[in-house]
Amino acid sequence: MSSTEQTPRPARLAAAAVVAGIEALGLVAGGVYMLVSSLTGTSGDLTGALTGAVTLVALGMIPLAAARGLWLRRSWSRGPAVITQILALPVAWQMLQANSAMIPAGVVLGVLAVAGLVLLVNPATTEALGIRRPGQDTP
Repeated sequence: MSSTEQTPRPARLAAAAVVAGIEALGLVAGGVYMLVSSLTGTSGDLTGALTGAVTLVALGMIPLAAARGLWLRRSWSRGPAVITQILALPVAWQMLQANSAMIPAGVVLGVLAVAGLVLLVNPATTEALGIRRPGQDTP
């Protein structure tokens, strides 16, 4: 067993994995919703709706893989998780500008993205993933 498996998982790392998992579920749920809408005929543009649905489901796999990697303490997983949070911020901003029922979703997404970023750059998370800071010597 490696030393990272012997020490308890930091709460911040577990929380970062949960945030990424929630975002993954949101993307997949949005894709499934678009797919059902397009297949039931409530969407005007079938091709566009199907493309959007497949895209959302595919994009949901990125934070899902990152969440799994974070949970398993894989150092590679921090990159996709950080990128997901950064990309979520402008999406949340656009949702907040919508003047509709999307505003609460934008607030939730914004809070998740900021919380995810804070958790992912936290020194405890970085250390638990075995990521060294620039200039830090190997133990």
